[in-house]
Formats: sequence, structure tokens, C-alpha cells
Amino acid sequence: MGIINKKEREIPPTHPGEMLSEDFMPDYGLTASSLAGALNVLRQTVNELLRQRRSVSTSMALRLSKLFGNTPEFWLNAQCAVDLCNMKKQYKRELNQIHPLETV
Repeated sequence: MGIINKKEREIPPTHPGEMLSEDFMPDYGLTASSLAGALNVLRQTVNELLRQRRSVSTSMALRLSKLFGNTPEFWLNAQCAVDLCNMKKQYKRELNQIHPLETV
């Protein structure tokens, strides 16, 4: 059995749009327009993702993984981490009222 980490993250996970703009696009010399063209999507779609106003969908994860040579799970896991962090903050009060069950 693995070690259970119950410590909360101090900093939020990085949004996939930030990963794209900070890590991937500069390395490949991409602009929002050229990325949109390479992915065969609208420039508005890419801009919303880069501005963190849009989540990575399964179809976008497939496109990004094909373009950059990684896996769709890489992109979906990054998005899932952001979504979970946001929901934990949003539902903190409700979640604190739920107590783990004990086995009989």
C-alpha cells in the first residue's frame, strides 16, 4: 500500500492553457493563430484556452497530444487537477460537513 498524503497543496495546479503559453508555444515558435491552425480549431478556442477561460476537452486533449507527441492523459490530468482544486475551494464548507465512515 502507498503512502497517503493528506497535506493540502499550497499553490494551485497549473492550468493547461498556462502550460501551453509558457512551456510549449515558445519552444515551438507558435502563436495563438499558428497553434489554432495546427490543431484545426478556431483561434478564439485557442485564445480562450490560453486565457484559462476554457477547459481542455477530450477532443482538445487528443489534438494537443497528437501535435506535441505526448498523451491525451497528460492534458486531461492537468485539467482534472485544476478542476478538483477549484471545486475543493467552492465546496469547502459542504465537504467539511462530511465525515469518513469507519469499517465495522
